[in-house]
Amino acid sequence: MSVSRLCYQFKAVTALSPSLFQKQLRLQEARRLLLSEGLDAASAAYRVGYHDASHFNREYKSLFGVPPMRDVQRLREEAQEPAGR
Repeated sequence: MSVSRLCYQFKAVTALSPSLFQKQLRLQEARRLLLSEGLDAASAAYRVGYHDASHFNREYKSLFGVPPMRDVQRLREEAQEPAGR
């Protein structure tokens, strides 16, 4: 299968290009690291393959809507709210 055909098939199944799919996986893994391992944004960025923390921050904000540490803080606060609120 040619590269272009593979990309076409991949996008048909996932609705994302392979590179965008990979970027989202990396950012989701970074989010998991921030939450579960308590890493700072720069450390999480490097662990998932980013070499520039500011580039990571821009892409993270683009996907999740807020910068990494604000997102983690919000998620932790939501997790501590009582059920039914």
